[in-house]
Formats: sequence, C-alpha cells, structure tokens
Amino acid sequence: MKKIFSFSRKRTFPASVPPRRDSGVQESDSNSGYLIRAKDLEKIHKAASTGDVAKVQHQLLLRKSGVNDRDKMNRTPLHLACANGYPDVVTLLVERNCDLNLLDNDSLTPLIKAVQGQHEECATILLQRGADLNVVDTINNTALHYAAFGQNTAIAAKLLKHNMDIEAKNMEGFTPLVVAITESNLDMVDFFLKNGANVNASDNSKRTALMHAARGKSISIVNLLLQYDVDISCRDKFLWTACHHAKATCHPM
Repeated sequence: MKKIFSFSRKRTFPASVPPRRDSGVQESDSNSGYLIRAKDLEKIHKAASTGDVAKVQHQLLLRKSGVNDRDKMNRTPLHLACANGYPDVVTLLVERNCDLNLLDNDSLTPLIKAVQGQHEECATILLQRGADLNVVDTINNTALHYAAFGQNTAIAAKLLKHNMDIEAKNMEGFTPLVVAITESNLDMVDFFLKNGANVNASDNSKRTALMHAARGKSISIVNLLLQYDVDISCRDKFLWTACHHAKATCHPM
C-alpha cells in the first residue's frame, strides 16, 4: 500500500490545535459497574447487585419493595442487575413489568449500563423487551457509543439489528466509529466500517475518522481506513488535513 502519511520524531501541535481529546464516553468504576455502598441501598437493590434472584423475588412478593424503587443514586434494581451482569435478575424484573428506561444520577439507562459492562445477555433481554434506543446520556452518547468503547462487537451488532443509528453523534460530534478509533479498538473499527459507517463524517472540529486515526496510536487503523472511500483532502477547522495530523505524531509508519 502506498504510504500517504509520514511521521516525524518530534510531536508538535500549534497553539490552535488542542491535544487529542478522549472518546467522550463516561468511564465508570471497575468492570463498568457501580461503586456500591451499603448505606445507599435498600434490600432489593443489594439483592439485585449481587444477583440474588431469590431475595429479589422475596422482597417483591412481600411488597416491601417495588420493581422501580430508587436508591440514593437514583438507580433501580434493574440498573444494578444490568451493571453487574445478572440476566436472571433482569429477567425477573422485566417479567414484573419494571420500567426499562429510567435514568440514574448519571443519566444512564439500564441498557447503557449493560452495554458499558459488556453484559451481552442482559442487553439482549432489554432489547427484546423494547428498551428505548434513543435515550442518551448527559453528553448525548447512545448505547452504541458505549459499545464502541468496549470490545464486544456482538453487542454492537445487536444494537444495529434493532435499528440504532450508526451515525449518531455525541456532544463533541463523535460517531461510534470515531469513539472506537480514539480507543484504538481495531476490531470495533472494522465492524463499523463493514456495517456502512460513514468514513468521512466529521466532528464539531471538522475532524474526520482518518484525522483521529492519524493522531492516535494505531497505524493498523489508519491502513484499514485507507481501504475505504476516505477523503484524505478534508481539512478540520484549523485547516489541517489528516497528513498534517500524522506528521505531528511521533509514531513510525
């Protein structure tokens, strides 16, 4: 393949070009779950967070708790079960007609928490039950943006199968493809491209996927993008092309 980009040893950005931003997707505590503090939880929340189906069912049968009860962080039992990957608890709660689309204090739905934690079975249950795919977090990330942040292309495929918009943009104008690129997630980038993601879509700074890849750490992603109908002449709002961004990095080609 013809070399289009050259990389200098010294990395320099002019004052008008800020350093590379992160993906814009909220990271959470370990395993993409929640920070669990006993004082924040009622009995049903504790049971859901540990996958104890019997205790969840017991609380519901005694009517001591409701399926949509909130803890101090506005999390429902469904949020906690999805975040920690307990499909049996998720199944029980949805069969009891819990609300699938309530938001926690971070404006995250149970579906987003399942996707964020890469808990495919939990996400599948919610999708089959009609979870709202249009709900976004505080910076307009969809569940597909969170899938792009992870490694599980099967979850992303299921979201697309349920007609989630592959070109949805967050507050910074990042599509899921760009999120995958900023995370140097080659397999996810390949997945989005094969599913028709617009390789020339630009963010709020008019940076394309190729520009983000040129600024990043993965030459493999640059080479992958070049196999598609990518416009190397595009310029961002600072009038930089992808070649300019590549030359400003210190990664050997």
